[in-house]
Amino acid sequence: MTGRDLAQGSGTAKGSGTTGTRNAALRAGVALAVAAVALSGCSSDGKGAPVWTAGSSATESTTSAPAQSPTPSASVSTTPGSTASAWKLFTDPAKTVSFEVPQDWIVQSVAPDAGTLPGALKIEVKDAKGAYLATLQTGLAPQPVPACSDGDARNYVVVSSVPVDLPHRGGEGTIDPHVVFRVIQGYKYFGSYGITNVVGGAGGKSCALPNVVRGPDGKGDYSFADLTVLKPLAPDQKVAPAKAFDTLDQAAKYVNDGSEFANVQRMLMSLKIKN
Repeated sequence: MTGRDLAQGSGTAKGSGTTGTRNAALRAGVALAVAAVALSGCSSDGKGAPVWTAGSSATESTTSAPAQSPTPSASVSTTPGSTASAWKLFTDPAKTVSFEVPQDWIVQSVAPDAGTLPGALKIEVKDAKGAYLATLQTGLAPQPVPACSDGDARNYVVVSSVPVDLPHRGGEGTIDPHVVFRVIQGYKYFGSYGITNVVGGAGGKSCALPNVVRGPDGKGDYSFADLTVLKPLAPDQKVAPAKAFDTLDQAAKYVNDGSEFANVQRMLMSLKIKN
């Protein structure tokens, strides 16, 4: 199996039932050779038990202060997997991007980060109580994948991986875009959701996991995620907005049983970008 197959999240199994291989994957000391056998294909519903797979890397960015939000439009109904009963469609004023969010979530346009391309967007999403969930950024300047030495690489897990139809640039180091939830091992298991088509790393280890899509030529890259890149954190570093878990089983339960991920996954899957 190639590194590209691994980076797509192959082997994400459904949450129901328990096999010896999946139990092994839920233990921190799982052998990578056993996990490789489990890598058989993406889950149809995007949920399942974690499996070890290959890693990627990118440069992390920060968010800026909120600004006034454009007015969302057109209510739509819920779909299986999500829990919100009413949804709305957000579009930017130029109608270059759109995505669905639960009716009571907050969507705000903020100033793009320095160094982005002309016409770049930065849109923050918060829940009904104002808690941060994700940021959509377009027009990102492409960044090379940083080097990752064997000594610095950490095991990581793909808990959920679902293909999504979005414009992207192919070529070396890329796959088709996927909506993913991944966990990297530090002093705890740190998790992040987003969309990516960037691959990297080998042997089930990585220094950092990007939530970045290489955009079409001349358009820049884009990211729709809680973090642009997930890295293993030190005890004195701020965890949020990454998720922290004591065990891989907790990460799987966040994906399979929680309403937050179900709604976030639908939001990410609904993203449309005009070329």
